Amino acid sequence: MADTRKQGFYTVETNIEEMEEKIRKHRRKIAITIAVIVITVAAVAAAAGIYFSLKEYQDYEVRSEIERNDSEATQYELFGGNILRYNNDGAFYADMSDRLIWNQAYEMQVPVVDICENYAVIADLQGTQIYIMNTSGVQGEIETSKPIEAVCVANQGTIAVLTQEDGTSYLELYNKSGENLASGEIHLENSGYPIDIALSNDANKLAVSILDISKGKAQTTVAFYNFDSVGQNEIDNIVASYSYADTVMPEIDFVSNDRLIAFGDTQVILFEGTQKPEEVLVHKVEKEVKSIFYDKDYYGLVYSNGESNESHTMEVYDMKGKLCLEQKFKTSYQDIELLENHEICVRDEYRCEIYTLKGVKKFSYKFDDELYRVFSGGTDRNYTFILDGVMEKVRLK
Repeated sequence: MADTRKQGFYTVETNIEEMEEKIRKHRRKIAITIAVIVITVAAVAAAAGIYFSLKEYQDYEVRSEIERNDSEATQYELFGGNILRYNNDGAFYADMSDRLIWNQAYEMQVPVVDICENYAVIADLQGTQIYIMNTSGVQGEIETSKPIEAVCVANQGTIAVLTQEDGTSYLELYNKSGENLASGEIHLENSGYPIDIALSNDANKLAVSILDISKGKAQTTVAFYNFDSVGQNEIDNIVASYSYADTVMPEIDFVSNDRLIAFGDTQVILFEGTQKPEEVLVHKVEKEVKSIFYDKDYYGLVYSNGESNESHTMEVYDMKGKLCLEQKFKTSYQDIELLENHEICVRDEYRCEIYTLKGVKKFSYKFDDELYRVFSGGTDRNYTFILDGVMEKVRLK
């Protein structure tokens, strides 16, 4: 009789709980291994981040360079993500690879530029020429009948112009095509001498800093005009006015649509408001200020320490008046500014130092060729240097 038992099959008794425990231990081991790897990688990345954030670079490598044939009087500004360069003979707008987008010829004695987002205005200080342009090219031209004292532009191309002649100052608004929108007069014997103007991004608010010395002491008044419906109900469209005794306030600027900063020799004032700006911060200045610098988020003051001509202290504040940085430096300088990444660039003709808001001297270098401008790049170590005869895109090393 044939053997019908199946061949090669065996019965194995298995402890289910013991198997499940082994599986749990194996999973815990894998999880611990993964956690250790993640923590190690994070620690290495953090350590590298701390190292690079505290590192002072004293050299750089050139990633690309473009020859320049500009005159020594040429100035450079970032505009719409590209570079606007201008001098007495004209303006040239090119991308970061120096491919020309547009150019405009003119003849000006003292060209000045104001930029708001994708619009710019170029005017001849004490002259009569004005050009309004955006990133596509010139949109309008204006020939004023009186010498230009100051000009500013809004983000849709509206411009405000301050002119002066025979003891009277004139304020005028133009649209981007050069058509007059509004005008008014300020008589010096009654109100004082306008020394600066500022136009909000939407062109609804115009601020004027007016200096009065008729009583033997300096007094500055900051007056706000509103050209929206709110201002139409006020005399001469003036919706607010603030006066400061014993103060000269030569520079005012809208750093955002509803925030204006005013720099005086004894104080810094911040105003805020959508229609009627109000004083929100008074920062008293106890020492003589050598330089100011600012962007939409921070403002900075530089004092001489008196120890030598090359000993200075910079203080950087946020727009709430909180001190973010106090830093001493010994470099003699011609210009100090906040870069687009909020780093502070201190430079003269041949030397450049860059500081972070944490007080780290990130970069220090002495160039062989004259240095005109520094622009920050897309990463922490990338910059663009405008030097005599060349524009270099670099990476710090």
